[in-house]
Amino acid sequence: MLKILDKTFVPFITAEEIKKEVSSLAKNLNEEYTGKDVIFIAILNGAFMFASDLFKEITLPSTISFIKVSSYQGMNSTGRVDEIIGLTANIKNKHVIIIEDIVDTGITIEKVKTLLTSDKPASIEVCTFLFKPDAFQEKEIPKFIGFSIPNKFVVGYGLDYDELGRNLGEIYQLKEGSDPEKNMLNIVLFGPPGAGKGTQAERLIEKYGLLHLSTGDIFRYNIKNNTELGQLAQSYMSKGHLVPDEVTIKMLRAEVMKHSDSKGFIFDGFPRTNAQAAALDELLTSMDSTINIMLALEVETEELKIRLIKRVEVSGRVDDADPEIIANRLKVYKNETEPVKAYYQEQNKFIGINGLGTIDDITKLLFQAIDSL
Repeated sequence: MLKILDKTFVPFITAEEIKKEVSSLAKNLNEEYTGKDVIFIAILNGAFMFASDLFKEITLPSTISFIKVSSYQGMNSTGRVDEIIGLTANIKNKHVIIIEDIVDTGITIEKVKTLLTSDKPASIEVCTFLFKPDAFQEKEIPKFIGFSIPNKFVVGYGLDYDELGRNLGEIYQLKEGSDPEKNMLNIVLFGPPGAGKGTQAERLIEKYGLLHLSTGDIFRYNIKNNTELGQLAQSYMSKGHLVPDEVTIKMLRAEVMKHSDSKGFIFDGFPRTNAQAAALDELLTSMDSTINIMLALEVETEELKIRLIKRVEVSGRVDDADPEIIANRLKVYKNETEPVKAYYQEQNKFIGINGLGTIDDITKLLFQAIDSL
């Protein structure tokens, strides 16, 4: 058995099995692409070991590039612009083979394929060492697959647990019963400014023993304590740039790992776009967990304006009293954040809660929604 931080892992795929499967994949690729102009593109960080071993056995005249995918929150209704970092090679009219260590939901790999398509390659296929069919959400599965595995958390051979374990020569699987997050209750608390999320979050925490994860609080903690991620976030902010979603997700992951014995989490302030919601899904899937429900406090715009103006009397926040600022905040919410509802509606995880009425009445509706799961 293997112990990494708070979790225990058991042997899953041996070094000998890895070597044999890498050779088999290389053989298939050599046969499939004979006589074709091929370029391999490996996605960092996880695929570096697999890509290195695979490329050693490729006999085709070909090149290899290593890339990262960075995601930024934009200013339009999509709220997202995806960018490939590190690709300097010309892939036009070439046969592209994307090398990945593991494909679970398939969301990231599908984005990479879409972005690469704009450069007009002759073809694009995916070669992944591990594939989780039970977690896969896209339509087209990878063409070249090493091992199809259960939807369990694995580490080693480039795969990490909180950045540890990548250097292991074998693959280990999380020991059954050792994952405290497996039966977590994870809630996305949703609603416009003035909807009363803060008040209701406190009551949900008290009743269900959940941990409140506010991205605003997490950002402030990392920047104040000058953590590595805080420094990275500050480097973008000081230049007037938006912090990449990738950095925010890493902050959330680090915070989740600190509280692995928690009964669950309330995510507040994240996700703000569909793409961020997909990233959160990927994060939780990697930990064999999921979002159980999105609870959205629904309040009419005019009522929100009244509440925000009244809130200045208590909070002392001058911006709450400025009608123009209030209108702009609600507009930003509607255009950039509200569409996330559709993402969870498609997963049958969205429940709208009437945000009008007494605080106790609203709390009762929230409790009923959670207890019905």
